Amino acid sequence: MTADDTGSGADATPHPLAVRLEQLILGAERRYTPFQAARTAGVSMELATRFWRAMGFADVGQAKAFTEADVLALRRLAGLVEAGLLSEAMAVQVARSTGQTTARLAEWQIDSFLEGLTDPPEPGMTRTEVTYPIIELLLPELEEFLVYVWRRQLSASAGRVVQAADDEEMVDRRLCVGFADLVGFTRLTRRMEEEELGELVEAFETTAADLVAARGGRLIKTLGDEVLYAADDAAVAAEIALRLIETMANDETMPELRVGIAFGTVTTRMGDVFGTTVNLASRLT
Repeated sequence: MTADDTGSGADATPHPLAVRLEQLILGAERRYTPFQAARTAGVSMELATRFWRAMGFADVGQAKAFTEADVLALRRLAGLVEAGLLSEAMAVQVARSTGQTTARLAEWQIDSFLEGLTDPPEPGMTRTEVTYPIIELLLPELEEFLVYVWRRQLSASAGRVVQAADDEEMVDRRLCVGFADLVGFTRLTRRMEEEELGELVEAFETTAADLVAARGGRLIKTLGDEVLYAADDAAVAAEIALRLIETMANDETMPELRVGIAFGTVTTRMGDVFGTTVNLASRLT
């Protein structure tokens, strides 16, 4: 799937640099329409469309928008279903969870990471002129690092799951869930400049993520002024809560922090947590 398929549409004329970047990142040129890609992969158009939409990409009509890599990915997912390793519904869920996670990562890297690195090194140079060589240098390193972190996270998650007492608990697990919420955040948004507000949220999320990870918890998601985390042990979750409150209290730039925690059965889906335990922690916050 191509980078601009979720943007202005297949009929828009892409910027020449965008075309070069696409070929650099994807490693191939557009060759197939959606129908041709599905036929080459040996899957139905209906299933191919479900996979593509699940990954978060827009329909492109009958434009030539797909590469050999798209065909290979489609063939692999369909092959897992044919081999009986995944149900069709599970394969679509794999596509959706992977697409949502990597979309957020890609947006962050472009908006923040690459923006800082592509400041023109010399007067007269434009950001556009330095973007291509920077990405060309970073791409293989970032790709290897992404796979490394994913394997580490997969190993840690698998290790936690096999510690479950029984098969039922592998899905509906008993966890301690914590919500950490910045007090008066809505009022702050009215008083602070956008850049200041962004820096405050980033500092809060970074501090929370570091504290949660360092003490053996897991950051589930961040919601700007709120962080959701989980831990297998209630004492660990409570310690994280106390350290978060203590750390924020020692930072004069941060508003007051409230944390609500609850322990009980939690349903996990696509990296998120649901259920009455989560709702209770949210209400306590």
